[in-house]
Amino acid sequence: MQPSEILKQIRELNETWRKQNFSFTQEQKATYSKLRELRRERVKYFHDNDMVSKGGLRPKEKEDSTK
Repeated sequence: MQPSEILKQIRELNETWRKQNFSFTQEQKATYSKLRELRRERVKYFHDNDMVSKGGLRPKEKEDSTK
């Protein structure tokens, strides 16, 4: 399953959840749990392989002091 498909299905389930007075059926709960686990595995893969932005400050380059 493509990552974009996972996100779309999660979004659709969230819409359905809202329309059903904030409750899932047992089948929907199982599907949501499976999709969430697939998403977490993908995010964990990116973190494990340093493929995420770390943010924060960048180290300043040292200036040449022999000008």
